[in-house]
Amino acid sequence: MIIYSANKRQFLNDEQKLPDELRKRLLDKLGEDVSDNEMLSWKNSLWHMKKIMEDARIPDDAGIAVEYNIPVTNNRIDFVITGIDGEGASCVLVIELKQWSNVEKTDMDGIVRTRYQEGLRDTIHPSYQAFTYCMLLQDYKEAVQKHLVKLKACAYLHNCEDGTVLRDTFYDKYTKYVPVFCRNDADELRNYIFKYIKRGDNQNALFQIEDSAVEPSKALVDSICSMMKGNREFRLVDGQKVAYQNILKALDVYEQTGRKQVVIVEGGPGTGKSVIAINLLQYVVTHCKMANYVSKNAAPRNVFNSKLQNGGMSSSVKTLFKSSTAFAGATENQFDMLVVDEAHRLTDKDGSNQVAEIERAAKVSVFFIDEAQRVSLDDAGSIAEIEKCANANNANVTKLELKSQFRCGGSDVYLQWLDDLLGIRSTGQKILHKGNYDFRVMDTPTQLMDEIKRRNEANDKSRVVAGYCWEWKSRKNRKVYDICFPQYGFSRQWNFWDDSTWCITPGSVEQIGCIHTCQGLEFDYVGVIIGLDILCRSGEILVNPSKRSPDDFTIRGYKEMMKTNQKETQDLVRQIIKNTYRTLMSRGQKGCYVYVMDDELREYIRSRLI
Repeated sequence: MIIYSANKRQFLNDEQKLPDELRKRLLDKLGEDVSDNEMLSWKNSLWHMKKIMEDARIPDDAGIAVEYNIPVTNNRIDFVITGIDGEGASCVLVIELKQWSNVEKTDMDGIVRTRYQEGLRDTIHPSYQAFTYCMLLQDYKEAVQKHLVKLKACAYLHNCEDGTVLRDTFYDKYTKYVPVFCRNDADELRNYIFKYIKRGDNQNALFQIEDSAVEPSKALVDSICSMMKGNREFRLVDGQKVAYQNILKALDVYEQTGRKQVVIVEGGPGTGKSVIAINLLQYVVTHCKMANYVSKNAAPRNVFNSKLQNGGMSSSVKTLFKSSTAFAGATENQFDMLVVDEAHRLTDKDGSNQVAEIERAAKVSVFFIDEAQRVSLDDAGSIAEIEKCANANNANVTKLELKSQFRCGGSDVYLQWLDDLLGIRSTGQKILHKGNYDFRVMDTPTQLMDEIKRRNEANDKSRVVAGYCWEWKSRKNRKVYDICFPQYGFSRQWNFWDDSTWCITPGSVEQIGCIHTCQGLEFDYVGVIIGLDILCRSGEILVNPSKRSPDDFTIRGYKEMMKTNQKETQDLVRQIIKNTYRTLMSRGQKGCYVYVMDDELREYIRSRLI
């Protein structure tokens, strides 16, 4: 979407007033406001680009776009120049602008480290960023796919004196295609622009891209097909196949009738909701239709994206995985299908109802939901809300249920026992026999960690997680530990690597995950440290929300809520804490081992094992 466009001459005249104009247009077109810091960044960067564009060799009628919104994404390109190159072809030059003064190298592919207001932070190399923006245009815009326009890109760090780190050979595979220019390279940047923009085009190339059809490219289709082929993890079995075919039938119904379709798929832990979601994504995209996999949590999106790519970094596939916040500005029926995993995590706050936004944006909306996995006060996704929004849109609703259990030893018995144990619902399953599932209560956290590490040696698919009862100090200081039991000589950190792919990061077995990094995912064996936010007194399971870390936002604000509705808030907080441990303790397909801090709860659990 074009936010601002002009020819070079007009841009030079508009430069000083452009930040205010950009702010207004972003609010009007995308419903997005920007911070004062972003306004300052615009003023600084646009002033530097004005100095670059004043070069007389760059034609006055060259096209300029600022903050161009890439189709089907929330990404915006900082600066675009269009024109005609020396071969007479239309050319679009993408320029990524950065305010950075200093940059540090990392040992991660395409990642550098620089200082933000909150301190040093790992972030994307600007050449990689500009490269992926070009790939996004290539993946979704017909004008680029049919070579009606050429794409070129570069990065300009106008405050950075030394580009040595940015041009390190470690980043060659990106800088080879997307060069980096720093403060002292202004003349080289001007030469680079003139190399591809010999004559102006009065924004014609930009308009060609803007007006061309939005559809997945053949390269994107081929890419996801090759990734799914032979990947046993995403094979459909039993009830999964039945649900999958029924959802495809809803897509056929829409195409025949034009009436919106909403499909609700209920299923507990391990019933294969995510497997169906990924297969749906492949089907719709390979039939040249627009689809996205959607989740509130970044962890499921990034883990499944990574698994499909076998750890690679294909920007093509990554564009198919979206946050639930991505559809606030989407147009009616912009997508053929949106597949929403963990729909119980969707929110309704600050005037943004994510269920309604998703249903509006899609011809067919598919919601995979387990209402027993609500783990935050903000979680507002429910079957009732999905149906309410569907009725408002005159959408047809189809309900499906996944009953077969693929987690927890292939048996429903463990989950029934767990629900009864935690007091979530009465199931009559009072005792868990050893033959049903490998569940153990460990005497110390050290014993727990050692056993999980031993299990992990087989295939790197076992991890330790914990209730959010410890502050995340290592997030700011990687030399300190978060979860400590001095009496056992036990010290571990929360997941400080990229926490959205923590569970599949090699070596992360040494760290401890939380609800945010494992919900919607599974392990072979899971170890759970049960904190003092849940305890047992006289056979009754109680909760103590004050023992939750202040870093945890899932129950943040409950004290204020108690002032107006004490009983309802207490019930809700109790439900969230119990659901959290239910979710953590059902991540293991083969076994779950726990260390319990509350002595009475520990013995109560043991009393219900044979």
